[in-house]
Amino acid sequence: MSEKKKQNEKPRLDRSHVADTALDLLNDVGLEGLTLRAIAKQLNVQAPALYWHFKNKQALLDEMATVMFRRMTRAGEAGGEASYEPAGSWQEWLIQGNRQLRATLLDYRDGAKVFSGSRFTGTDHGPELEANLRLLIDAGFTADQAAWASTTAYMYTLGFVTEEQGMRPASAEESAPVDVAERAEKLADYPLAAAAGGQLFAAYDERFEEGLRLIVAGIEARYAVG
Repeated sequence: MSEKKKQNEKPRLDRSHVADTALDLLNDVGLEGLTLRAIAKQLNVQAPALYWHFKNKQALLDEMATVMFRRMTRAGEAGGEASYEPAGSWQEWLIQGNRQLRATLLDYRDGAKVFSGSRFTGTDHGPELEANLRLLIDAGFTADQAAWASTTAYMYTLGFVTEEQGMRPASAEESAPVDVAERAEKLADYPLAAAAGGQLFAAYDERFEEGLRLIVAGIEARYAVG
């Protein structure tokens, strides 16, 4: 086959291939730059071809979030089985699950924004959600409390990473959105607010861990479940 013919060949499109391409492109252009036209160009097809699979950008984001979740719950090797059998205390399981969620979101530029407001396609999330809720109920939560506890921790993680990704440089070439020293100088008349900059705009790992443990401790105290 000639080189020219190879270049003109159109790849076989399916939802998974489009979503994988979109996630790869996301890391280069961010969510604002992720248009259907840009994805189509990357796939060497015309933009209307994508509408056979996704009626709009939100439908594509739903599939991207699903792929992110699927990757998160798969074992390390390709084709591995999903790993979501809870073990240990509900507190540590909730903490570990949200650590894993944060790590997954940080793997993608604007990963938290992709997740935010998205609806998973299919039922890939069903087994893990069922197992997590069962762990909480077996620990003494009611069904409603189990749902509230898990979603509260999830929303904390999603919100934290959204802010973290918004305040951290997108690449090594970009400067941080907030100059902590300059901020402290401007707020010199407010020493407590000035000093807080080092925590507000840095130490993200420590802040996430502390906040997550505050959430879990609050859940434990609120529902009196040890």
